[in-house]
Amino acid sequence: MPIAHHPMAVVGAGLGGLALARVLHVHGIEAAVFDLEDSPAARTQGGMLDIHDDSGQEALRAAGLHEEFLTLVHSGGQQMRILDKSAVVHLDESDDGTGGRPEIDRGDLRGLLLRSLPEGTVRWGTKVTGARPLGDGRHEVNLADGGRFTTDLLIGADGAWSRIRPLLSAGQPAYMGVSFVEADLLEADTRHPVSAEVVGGGMLFALDAGRGFLAHRESDGSLHVYVALKAPEEWLDGIDFDDTEGAKSAVLEHFADWDERLRALVADADGALVPRRIHALPVGHRWDRVPGVTLLGDAAHLMSPFAGEGANLALLDGAELGLAIAAHPGDVEAALAAYEERLFPRSEASAADSARGAVLLFREDAPRGLLEQFAGLG
Repeated sequence: MPIAHHPMAVVGAGLGGLALARVLHVHGIEAAVFDLEDSPAARTQGGMLDIHDDSGQEALRAAGLHEEFLTLVHSGGQQMRILDKSAVVHLDESDDGTGGRPEIDRGDLRGLLLRSLPEGTVRWGTKVTGARPLGDGRHEVNLADGGRFTTDLLIGADGAWSRIRPLLSAGQPAYMGVSFVEADLLEADTRHPVSAEVVGGGMLFALDAGRGFLAHRESDGSLHVYVALKAPEEWLDGIDFDDTEGAKSAVLEHFADWDERLRALVADADGALVPRRIHALPVGHRWDRVPGVTLLGDAAHLMSPFAGEGANLALLDGAELGLAIAAHPGDVEAALAAYEERLFPRSEASAADSARGAVLLFREDAPRGLLEQFAGLG
């Protein structure tokens, strides 16, 4: 049986890969997108994203989706509260609707992008395990089920542990010294009114030296909480997350002297806690031009979440790559060179901001660093 060939193959149907496919579609260019999940509903796409006017929103404009995006944003979601460990409020900035970073549920944004693509663009349940060059910019891509295909242009949009990145770079994500434990409080206004008041309508930062609670209100009225702790990489291995109550106790040991209203964000959580270590590629990660292949999003520049840039850059990467391909018909290398020329300095600056954010949030005098930043002093 002959091996299937796709002129353009995008590995990963996250926000960046879908933005690329959509911009290409707007310009009459077809791309095949491959994703390991069985369907769009294979897992919850939860969590709120603030979409920046100078990056993520620019991508949505290029995709012809900005107006519809605005109908999906979470009204009031740009509210910002900064507290200390005693639950003293140091900043409470309301959302008056004029901010440049409206919030949207990740699942809603992904759904918007998926609906904008022709049926069959995404090949679900197709796990890519690796790829090898065939010469002249062509690549053969291997699949977990033993299948394979060839392509003239291969784009790795497959996240932190990309299977396409090794074609370009030996770079690997490294642990950043901070771990998260995620929790949810459902129907917060009725079931968890104290926590709902503490978090407010948008984003909460409750900080102290080396630790904190980061939380946001989601569009369905639930609260999503990130417990952040500067800790050794193996810290999470010592917690049995199958024992939810035991896991809550183990996490809250590190917040013993915190106000009970903040501790309740974990103590009263609904469902299991979810551990997550924070990894990042080196600031300034880049590669020499390799014919017929490139990366976008976390595959290209995984960074910590402390500047809110990851999803925005993935969207912008996808849109700019699509525009570059459309602007250089028949000349893949010119398109990739133009794209990467803009990609590298932009992602380096954002990764540096993210690394600084990680230091700023968990300084010994936290939350002072974040307050100074909002006051324009940081």
